[in-house]
Amino acid sequence: MKGAISAEWLKLRSVRSSLVTVALALCGLLIGVGLALMAVAMYDSAPAAARPTARIADLEDVVVIVPQLCLGILGVLSYTSEHATGLIRTTLAVVPRRWPVVMAKALVVGAVALVIGPVVVFGTFFLTHWLLGGRYPVPAFHDQWPTLVTTSLSVPVFALLGLGLGVLLRHTAACIAALVGLVYVVPMICGNLPAPWRGRLGSLMIGALPREITGADLTHSVYGSLLSPLAAALVLAAYAVVPLLAGMWVLRSADA
Repeated sequence: MKGAISAEWLKLRSVRSSLVTVALALCGLLIGVGLALMAVAMYDSAPAAARPTARIADLEDVVVIVPQLCLGILGVLSYTSEHATGLIRTTLAVVPRRWPVVMAKALVVGAVALVIGPVVVFGTFFLTHWLLGGRYPVPAFHDQWPTLVTTSLSVPVFALLGLGLGVLLRHTAACIAALVGLVYVVPMICGNLPAPWRGRLGSLMIGALPREITGADLTHSVYGSLLSPLAAALVLAAYAVVPLLAGMWVLRSADA
C-alpha cells in the first residue's frame, strides 16, 4: 500500500493537467479578493445614506465552488486519464489487487484536497475581511469558524466523489458532466419543485450539507434544512464513500 501511495503521488505531481487543476483551484482566492475589491469600490462610491443598509454575501461560500469543481475534476482525471491511455493496465500489473489502487488514489487526491480546501476557504475569509475593513456587517471568526471548517471539508468530498465517478464511468467527459449535473443542475431542479419535496430533496444536496452540519437555517434558499447535524454529516460522507465503494465493486470484474 505504501508503494501504491508513493506511485500515485508521483503520478499526480508529474502530470501537467494535475498541476493546472490545482492552480485553478487556488485561483478561488484571487476571485474572492477581486469580489471584495469590487464591493469596497461600490461601498465607497455609494451615497452616505445608502451605506448603513449595504450587505454582502459570505464570499468564502461563493468562491468555494472553484476548488470544489477543480478538485472534483482532479479526482476524475486521476483515474480516467490512465484508463484512456491504457496505462491503467501497467498500474494493475504492478498492483494486481485492484482495491489498493483505488484507495491509494483516494488517499493522495483526498490529501491534496484537504490542503486546498482550507487554504481557499480560510484564506478568502481573512483576506476579504481585511480588505472590506468594516464597511459591511460580516460575521466574526468565532461565529463563522464551524461553517468554514465544514465548507473546507466539502472540497475533499468533491475530490473523492469525482474519483468514484471516474472509476464507475471511466470516461472523462461523462464523469465531469455527471459531477456538474449532480452538484449544480439537480439542486436547481429541486429548488423549483413544489413543497414539501423542495425541502426534502434540497436537504440532501451536497451544497446544503456543510451548513446543515452547523445547524444553519436554509429554508429561504434553493436548499432545505430538514437534516440534523449528524444526519447531514453522514450524508456528506456518503457522497464520498458510496461512489468509491461502488467503483471498487465494479472494477473487480471489469476489464482494465
